[in-house]
Amino acid sequence: MTSILRKLVFFTGLIVIWEIIFRIYSQQTNYFPSPLGSVQQLYIGLFDTGILATALTESLQRITVGFTLALIIGGFLGVLIGVSKLADETIGSLVIALQSVPSIVWLPIALVLFQGGPGAIYFVVILGGTWAMTLNIRMGIKNVQPILIRAAKTMGYKNTELIWKVMLPASIPSALTGARLAWAFGWRALMAAELIGRGGLGRTLMDARDFFNMDLVVAIMIIISCIGLIVEYFIFGKIEKKVLSRWGLNNSTT
Repeated sequence: MTSILRKLVFFTGLIVIWEIIFRIYSQQTNYFPSPLGSVQQLYIGLFDTGILATALTESLQRITVGFTLALIIGGFLGVLIGVSKLADETIGSLVIALQSVPSIVWLPIALVLFQGGPGAIYFVVILGGTWAMTLNIRMGIKNVQPILIRAAKTMGYKNTELIWKVMLPASIPSALTGARLAWAFGWRALMAAELIGRGGLGRTLMDARDFFNMDLVVAIMIIISCIGLIVEYFIFGKIEKKVLSRWGLNNSTT
């Protein structure tokens, strides 16, 4: 309850500050967004016209597909470069290089490859999450304690069995970190791609900007932020608690 109260007070304070700033700027311009106006646009877009509900559904579909493929591709590459020195020196170097390239930079090429179709946005989202997943899986496998590997070999584990029964389970905490980063990067890549693509929350935000509807712009930003909070607290947060408890990594904080 103390934690909930702190958050409630904090966000209430932010809304009060927002309202004060709005009242100051409302004397100079009619375009500055207000808290009440943004909430009204949020309600209208979700439950009245359905514009935001449709855009949200499309964006969630895209991030679900893109994130899932990023986990699969990134997991495979991570295992490959984690267990193979040759792959690490070649593919691993390429992954490190590509990680420094913002995924949205790939959108012009993706639009050409997919002829402006929906595959272009999926492509960007997948790239946004794949490299983070790959490098974290690699790090998890590389950091497996040698004593565990030696003990497994003593028990007769070899090659594939050693990877599936020892290395991968031991690297789950790193894999969780990779999945969390893959989600964050993929979600950001999706919003950026939709800004200049078609459909989804990003495109709706740009349309609202073109019509100078700043209240709707903020309403969409609220949706984007809330999706991030929901995924973090109700999905990754719960998984993290179970993983940390299973691996004995719990730390008490105040």
